[in-house]
Amino acid sequence: MKVFVTGATGFIGASIVRELLKDGATVKALARAGSDRSNINGLDVEICEGDLCAPESLEKGIRGCDMVFHAAADYRLWTKEPSQMYEINVNGTRNVLAAALKAEVSKVVYTSSVGTLGNPGDGNPGNESTPVSLADMVGHYKKSKFLAEREAESFIAKGLPLVIVNPSTPVGRLDIKPTPTGKIIVDFLNGKMPAYLDTGLNIIDVEDCAVAISWLPKKGASAKNTSWGTRT
Repeated sequence: MKVFVTGATGFIGASIVRELLKDGATVKALARAGSDRSNINGLDVEICEGDLCAPESLEKGIRGCDMVFHAAADYRLWTKEPSQMYEINVNGTRNVLAAALKAEVSKVVYTSSVGTLGNPGDGNPGNESTPVSLADMVGHYKKSKFLAEREAESFIAKGLPLVIVNPSTPVGRLDIKPTPTGKIIVDFLNGKMPAYLDTGLNIIDVEDCAVAISWLPKKGASAKNTSWGTRT
């Protein structure tokens, strides 16, 4: 099984790569020219230099692959240039999925965010069926991921075998930047958190998250007994 992974040098993506290798997959990892690749140094992966905003590089990378794991994203809570975030998260996702559809891969797993789910507002947890709209999204990151999901759903309608996953607050090793999520922990440990909020977070270890995301169909599995074109 040959798989193509975007975001492979990042936090969740690097753990996805490790799980795929454990499963015996041949991994092609998308990496921007000059990017920090320390998260996958020493791993048996093929580096495909390219960019989410360069469709031809995605088509070249996905060509010959059986599956695609799209985990790349611009994850920032604030940015001076919101257009860049939409270009990567929305248009970049469209480019990846268009290339996957063209290559006729057997499965795509798109890593979205729990932030795109609706909140019932009555104290009960939201889920994929909770009504939600773009107006409910706070900040450009959530808005861009919400719009990216709509892109993903449009490709499901075109016949792409796609699964959307919505992880919540992953923490753990390989968060080298750190991500905004990891920075919460780092700032707390360094005594740099000036205030506390009465709120809640659903925490998941990034390696457990990767196990769920990187699940490969059992040998001989068919479309009848796998979750093609669904959300998880």
